[in-house]
Amino acid sequence: MLEIARYAGRKRLKGAAAMTGGIAALTTMYVLLFPSITGAADLDEFIQAYPPSLVEAFGIRTLNTIEGFLATELYAFAWVILLGLYFAYAGAGLIADDVERDRMDVLLSLPITRSRLLLEKFASLAVPLVVTNAVMPAVVFLGVLAIGEDVNMARIVMAHVLSMPYLIACGAIGLVASVAADRASLAQRGAAGAVFALFLFESVVTGTALEPLGGLSPTRYYAPSDILVDGTYDFAGAAILLAGTALLVLASREWFRRKDVE
Repeated sequence: MLEIARYAGRKRLKGAAAMTGGIAALTTMYVLLFPSITGAADLDEFIQAYPPSLVEAFGIRTLNTIEGFLATELYAFAWVILLGLYFAYAGAGLIADDVERDRMDVLLSLPITRSRLLLEKFASLAVPLVVTNAVMPAVVFLGVLAIGEDVNMARIVMAHVLSMPYLIACGAIGLVASVAADRASLAQRGAAGAVFALFLFESVVTGTALEPLGGLSPTRYYAPSDILVDGTYDFAGAAILLAGTALLVLASREWFRRKDVE
């Protein structure tokens, strides 16, 4: 059972390790810079000079605490944008890459249904999802310990736990693109563009009459600053993301089952 998921997951281990190492290096740099930056100026004064749209888009609360600094400089950028784009891009290659490289006919010749193939391919995204979110809390803890600061580790852990529904939802958007397009590059550009466009759209419509439409964006339901600064955990948002992911995966499965693979 789950042979395809295990095989695809093993192939993602090296990429997941490299991605995690890069983000760990970025995290370490931010943490080590924090004492020198906060010691030189009151960073919250800079927030007042930021455009309101930027403050709203990245959920900036404060930069004078380690939690607020990490929420703004690390999580709002690395998790919401970079990792969101990564999972959309990875999801977009799950089906389209095999179709483009003429491997799909071989896979479909095996005693396996299209539904199982798609679901196990999607399940392989659990490898980078778990690896990254398991390692990074330890990196943050050790970095903060090294600079002699105190950080609320419960909030750090919850920031990672609640990021999982967001990231897997981005992967589901990529999965839809992967079924829709027969070229991996087209699906990947489309999925990454869609996730980034939804982020921008949600930021732009906030505070306007179109704000309810911002609920179509996964970024509406994952706000690192709410978790790290305010200690507010949006479990309802996480449930909405998981439900949206299920709908996208089911829609992709039905589409793939009925699609002619050329």
